[in-house]
Amino acid sequence: MLRKFLFVALLISSCSQVAAANANFNFGYEGPSIVAVVDISDQRLTVYSSGIPMHRWKVSTARRGYITPVGRYKPYRIHRMWRSRKYDNAPMPYSVFFHKGWAVHGTNVISRLGRPASHGCVRLAPKNAKTLYGLVRKYGMNDVEIVVRQ
Repeated sequence: MLRKFLFVALLISSCSQVAAANANFNFGYEGPSIVAVVDISDQRLTVYSSGIPMHRWKVSTARRGYITPVGRYKPYRIHRMWRSRKYDNAPMPYSVFFHKGWAVHGTNVISRLGRPASHGCVRLAPKNAKTLYGLVRKYGMNDVEIVVRQ
């Protein structure tokens, strides 16, 4: 009986110490449900869901003479299919517009993914663009953030 009592006392004491030690940490994620981080230097896009990395894909950002804007953005418009009025009616499937006319969208030129090739948009393989587009539709534009960094 004494042995059982000591075990319970030790267990309660351990739980109290763990709770006290963890009191200074925030275990809940408090940010957008979806964060898509575009790393220009790495030519990769990583999608985080509630702070946990879920996808990592090759992208193409701006080639020489063009820019992909750096910063933190909220999507403001999405289209399952869009065509560029500025660049010869080029198809932009699964477009997620994040700043002025810049978007993350699919491309058929997948052989160029992984290196700068665009007029400034962030290009993805169509299946990956569809996944990101679906996440934006699912969570809503207010709960998604696009981060573009050097």
